[in-house]
Amino acid sequence: MSKSIKSHEQCSTLSQWLCYLETIHFKEIDLGLTRIKQVAERLAINFSFAQVITVAGTNGKGTTCAFLENALISEGNNVAVYSSPHIEHFNERLRINQIDIDDESIITAFKQIEVARGDISLSYYEYTTLAAFLVLMVKKPQIIILEVGLGGRLDATNIIDTNLAIITTIDIDHVSFLGNNRESIGTEKAGIMRTNTAAVIGDCHPPKSVIDHSKKINANTYSRNIDFTVSFNSKNKNKNIEQHSTWCFHQQDSHFTELNYPYIPVDNVATALMALQLLEITLTSKKINTWISATKVVGRMELFPRKSSSKSFNCDVILDVAHNPQAARHLATQLSHYPYSKVHAVVAMMADKDIVAALVPLTEMIDQWYIGDLTIERAAKSNVVANELSQLNQTYLCFDNIKDAFNMACEQSKADELVLVFGSFFTVAAIRPLLVS
Repeated sequence: MSKSIKSHEQCSTLSQWLCYLETIHFKEIDLGLTRIKQVAERLAINFSFAQVITVAGTNGKGTTCAFLENALISEGNNVAVYSSPHIEHFNERLRINQIDIDDESIITAFKQIEVARGDISLSYYEYTTLAAFLVLMVKKPQIIILEVGLGGRLDATNIIDTNLAIITTIDIDHVSFLGNNRESIGTEKAGIMRTNTAAVIGDCHPPKSVIDHSKKINANTYSRNIDFTVSFNSKNKNKNIEQHSTWCFHQQDSHFTELNYPYIPVDNVATALMALQLLEITLTSKKINTWISATKVVGRMELFPRKSSSKSFNCDVILDVAHNPQAARHLATQLSHYPYSKVHAVVAMMADKDIVAALVPLTEMIDQWYIGDLTIERAAKSNVVANELSQLNQTYLCFDNIKDAFNMACEQSKADELVLVFGSFFTVAAIRPLLVS
């Protein structure tokens, strides 16, 4: 679709509207709440009909939201989730009872915003967030889960007062916007908390800035390793447990044992369970295991077994959106549980990421790297990634595009080997259609 659309009057399809939105603001990322608050007031945005859960963090937001969503729906609630970015289709950003919102509802909201904003310039993210809010006001779900896009304090979602704030993990990412240390990043994440309102802190070692802010505003905090804990069976020597071992969740006098190992990180399940207790959802080990088995998230350790895809590749393929050092460390830990004889990595990353720090955790387990270009401006060129891998004494091949890199990785892999695709949501989005029938 051409990006030459200069007026909303030229827009009739969702694709045309999205192209138009990319042209109306001078910055792709422009943090601050002044503009969006003004337009939200004109649109009379009001979520008083619902309980709102806001989820921030460096990693683990999407999987925590998905687990909460599964659990709350299974308990008979009408649940909406707003998240970003999407993998394949824009509509994935807003789902109600696990059904992506339709084009027409989004377009109707866009038209309302275009009238209301007047001469106020909105970024793509601000505009689409307001559209999601308008759709939610029409649909009126009982519970709204908002995944914070970037940071927290100045993210567009933070114009909504939350009934329950969740902070998953805090690590180094988006340094040009949030700062280059955990304390400054923690200050931004903590901005989603509200006075006298419950907040769950899932980070095992949260920055002092988060704790200080929660005390300053008198938030009712529930912290990992203080208010809730995780333990593993005594037969396990450490936290790097076998893929199918069981674990336990503890919170005050509540103890839930023999929990199955999830497809998503245990830490995020534990954080979600603490939140569910605050929402007065009755927990049992049986219920939790049902939710665990139901929670698989696209692009998060997403396994496509060999010969199960439409193209029947000769090897297993795993897709993961890991794009920062903390996520890469977790990915490396997860991969260590698999018995593949070799791992072939297909990677493309954004230029504004700490590329070296995201590659280093995986260097010990990757046998061959395949680097390809992505067709977006923010992406790092393959020669940049290649240079970093060269400095790390890694073996790699370069390609003009990421799909060629992926196809070559699959051609060179045997049945007992793995092709890992990671580095960005955009990387996963480019490859996943090749695997889905």
